[in-house]
Amino acid sequence: MKFMETLLKGAFIVEPDVFEDERGFFARTWSAEEFERQGLDTTVLQCNTSFNRRKGTLRGMHFQRTPMVEVKLVRCTMGSILDVILDLRPESPTFKQWASVVLTAANPKAFYIPERFAHGFQTLEDNTEVYYQVSQIYSPEHAAGVRWDDPAFAIEWPPEDTRTISERDRSFPDFTEITW
Repeated sequence: MKFMETLLKGAFIVEPDVFEDERGFFARTWSAEEFERQGLDTTVLQCNTSFNRRKGTLRGMHFQRTPMVEVKLVRCTMGSILDVILDLRPESPTFKQWASVVLTAANPKAFYIPERFAHGFQTLEDNTEVYYQVSQIYSPEHAAGVRWDDPAFAIEWPPEDTRTISERDRSFPDFTEITW
């Protein structure tokens, strides 16, 4: 596996070694040993799948507050997404900065997202599925988010004639300060 750190310290694009032949390919997408060698959290307490019927579906920007902060490893298993993370660590030199990567079913890359980052994605085609390995159990009382289009972050989302966003995600308040 190759671990490429983004400009946001602790966040990695993980590219598995792909073994391809006339049948297709094989790739190991998770190895606790390889993640540990990089100094990354290997706890997996929950796995989630998000299926999205329409291109332009936007989910995010979500995170969980302490004590339920979580690490995520995100892959796209069908279709394609623009996956976006946002550094919400006030002590970080990249506080309020974001990074993104296109994840597709054809490319087995994953995005490793550290604790105290917000996460979201927008689908780039119909019938897209996203798979998450998560270090913490989902806790509704600790779930929080920041608005996907908050000018405090200026995230560059793909233009979309029709964007599908839940009322909850559309209603997150303007960013002021995160109380973890």
